[in-house]
Amino acid sequence: MIFRYSILYVDDVAAALDFYERALGLTRLFLHESGDYGELATGETKLAFSSRALMKQLGKTPGTPDPKTPVFELAFETDDVPAALKKAVEAGATLVQDAREEPWGQTTSYVSDPFGYLVEICSPVQLPSAG
Repeated sequence: MIFRYSILYVDDVAAALDFYERALGLTRLFLHESGDYGELATGETKLAFSSRALMKQLGKTPGTPDPKTPVFELAFETDDVPAALKKAVEAGATLVQDAREEPWGQTTSYVSDPFGYLVEICSPVQLPSAG
């Protein structure tokens, strides 16, 4: 089994694709002609978006994300956290936590995307050497 994609529920799929392209430099794979579904390339796993309207048509009741009480986060890894954070904020993200060095050797920062999802922009985790 493989982890294929995560789907975020948003009111405007095209706007979500546009934001993540501008904020994080992700590549659009497609936007369905209905405008209700789209995907971005993120490596092995895709980041996908579905409209709340479509989910309601399918009998679902999607909740509204709140970055102050998140139930999950999206994490994007980069070698230059301050530059990536600046780009995300300039693209419309709201700063939640500025870049900081963590005790485990990783640089972390957090923003909220325009749709209320919590996004971590971080450096690679420095794993201990095996020796």
